[in-house]
Amino acid sequence: MLNKKFFHLSFVTIFLIVICFPIKSIATSWAYDFVVWDGYVYEVTEEKVEMVDEKIGEVTKYSDMYQYEGNFSNKYPKNTKYFSIKGTSTNEAIAVETENEVYNKAIRKGPYVGEKREVNKFKIEYFIIFFFTFIVLAVIVSIVLTFKNRNHN
Repeated sequence: MLNKKFFHLSFVTIFLIVICFPIKSIATSWAYDFVVWDGYVYEVTEEKVEMVDEKIGEVTKYSDMYQYEGNFSNKYPKNTKYFSIKGTSTNEAIAVETENEVYNKAIRKGPYVGEKREVNKFKIEYFIIFFFTFIVLAVIVSIVLTFKNRNHN
């Protein structure tokens, strides 16, 4: 009897937690693959570049979840290299080394307005969710212990 009540109470509580505190998707939706260099966003295309010039930078931060400042990319890992393209201004396009000595053209889209964000910054919304979940579980345990004590008496 007690196990059945506990099961129903747990099920209702979990259902209420899911309804009251839906988990948001934290992944960011990107319109295209990009790199950031020198404060500007460059959309990485499928077009290959044969004539690269000199190395001008590299990805310093990668994430497909959040935006960061600096030479950031939503696709390419840290240390992916950027090169200038012979005969093309970096105001127009750069080359991104997508594989070993394979370069894709990245077209400048405009200024980058990403957020300054620390990698392991704890979000307050998750703290609130965990806090309320803990409170609800504590209430469940208290109710179960109360029923258990009443049944023993």
